[in-house]
Amino acid sequence: MNEAISVLDMLKIGVGPSSSHTLGPWRAALSFLDTIKLSGFLSKTIRIKVQLYGSLAKTGKGHCTDIAILMGLEGQDPITCDLRNIQNKIDIVNSAKCISLDNKQLVSFDFASDFIFNKNESLPFHPNGLTFQALDNENNSFSETYFSIGGGFITKDTDTKAGLKEIKLPYPAQSALELLNHCTANEKSISEIVTQNERAWRTDLETENQLLQIWEIMQQGVFEGCKTSGELPGGLFVKRRAKLIFENLAKNKQFETYEDWQKYMSENRFTFNEILSWVSCFALAINEQNAAMGRVVTAPTNGSAGVIPAVLQYFIFFENGNSPQKIIQFLKVAGEIGSYFKKKATISAAMGGCQAEIGVSSAMAAAALTECLGGSPKQAMMAAEIAMEHHLGLTCDPIGGLVQIPCIERNSMGAIKAIMASNLALQSNPNDAKVSLDQVIETMWETAKDMNSKYKETSDGGLAIRIPISLSEC
Repeated sequence: MNEAISVLDMLKIGVGPSSSHTLGPWRAALSFLDTIKLSGFLSKTIRIKVQLYGSLAKTGKGHCTDIAILMGLEGQDPITCDLRNIQNKIDIVNSAKCISLDNKQLVSFDFASDFIFNKNESLPFHPNGLTFQALDNENNSFSETYFSIGGGFITKDTDTKAGLKEIKLPYPAQSALELLNHCTANEKSISEIVTQNERAWRTDLETENQLLQIWEIMQQGVFEGCKTSGELPGGLFVKRRAKLIFENLAKNKQFETYEDWQKYMSENRFTFNEILSWVSCFALAINEQNAAMGRVVTAPTNGSAGVIPAVLQYFIFFENGNSPQKIIQFLKVAGEIGSYFKKKATISAAMGGCQAEIGVSSAMAAAALTECLGGSPKQAMMAAEIAMEHHLGLTCDPIGGLVQIPCIERNSMGAIKAIMASNLALQSNPNDAKVSLDQVIETMWETAKDMNSKYKETSDGGLAIRIPISLSEC
C-alpha cells in the first residue's frame, strides 16, 4: 500500500530545540495521556515514570526532552501553549514533586528519580525510544513504548505506519520518479500535483490557510530572531549573532514590524556579499530562536528549521516572491520533496546523521526555489539532488547535546547550498544529469546505515568530545 504523507505532515509547528528530541517526545506524552484516559487508568494513576533510551538518553538534557515530556503530560499543546510559562511549570514540579496530569489530576513526580536516562541501552527499532509507565496505589502499572522517528513523527512500538493517514491519493508516489511521471503524463508542475493530492485530506482553502500560518510562524521566527540579543541557554554560553548581522546590514535602522522591514528591503539594492549575509542572517535567526526553545516549524526537523525559511525569505526579498500564492507554491514543493526522504530513507539525525536534517532541508528548499523561479519538475528534482549530493555523509555531533554548535551555522550553509543548487539546475539540462534524486536518496540511506553511531546525535564523537564543558539544564 502507498504511504501517504501530506505536506502538512512534513511541515509542522512545534517547539525547539529538536523535533525528534523535543517535539516528538512531547507528542508521545500527549499520546500516552490520551491512551490512559481512554483505558480508564488515568483516574487510578498516582505516579508517572519515564525511561529514555539511546540518543534520547544521551542528549535528552541538552534537547530539553524531559521538559517537553513534562509539558505533554500536563496536556499542553506545543502549537498553542504559552512558552513563557514553561520555566514556571518546571519550578512548580521541582518544588511540589508532582505534576498535573492533563492539567487536572495531581500525581507524584520527581525529576531526579522518575526520569531514567538509559545512556548505555538502546531499543532495537530506533535510537530514540522512550517508555511511559503509570502506576496506581496497588502497584499495578500501565506502560507504553514510543519511538520519535524524526521531524516530530512518532510511532508506537514498531508500528512504522502509526500516525500516518491511510488514504487514497489521485497521484500516489513512493519515489521521485513516480512523481515525475505524474507531472509529465498530466502536464502539471510538482505544486499542481500536490494541490490535487492534498484535496484527499482537506479543501484547498484549508490547505492554503494552514500553509500561510506555517509561513507566519517562520516569518515571526526570522524577525524576532533578528531583534533578540544575549546568550543561548544550556551552558555553552553561545552568543546570538543574528541581531548584530541584521543591524550591520540594515545600517542600524529600526523596524517596528516585519512589514516595515520588507518595505526597506524592497526600496534598497544589495551587493552579492550582502545578499549572502542576509540569507545567513535569516537562517541564524530562526535557529537561535529554536535553540532557546522558541516556536518554529519542523522543516523537516527543528535542527534544520532555518533552511527553508531562509531560502523562502530570499525568494520574497530578492526574487519578487512576495505573494501568498507564491509562498504556498514554495511550501507545497518543499513538503512534497521532503516526503520522499521520509519514505525511502530518514529525516532523523539519530538514524542518519545531519545529512538527514540539513541535507534534506537543503534539498527541499532547492526544489521549491527552482519551481518558483520557473524551473521544470525535472529541474526542481535536479536541484534537490545537487543539494543532497553535497551533504552526503554529514555527521551529527552536537556539543553538549545542544542544538547550537555546529547546528545553527549549518542552517546558513544549507540555505546557501540550496540557492546555489537551484541556480545550477536552472542553468542546466536535467536530461544530462548523471544522478537522479531517487539515487541520491538511496545513497543517503546507505551512508546512514554505514555511519558510526557516535556521529548520530549521541555526542559521543566528533566535535562533541573536543570541547570540554559543563552544561546546565535547558
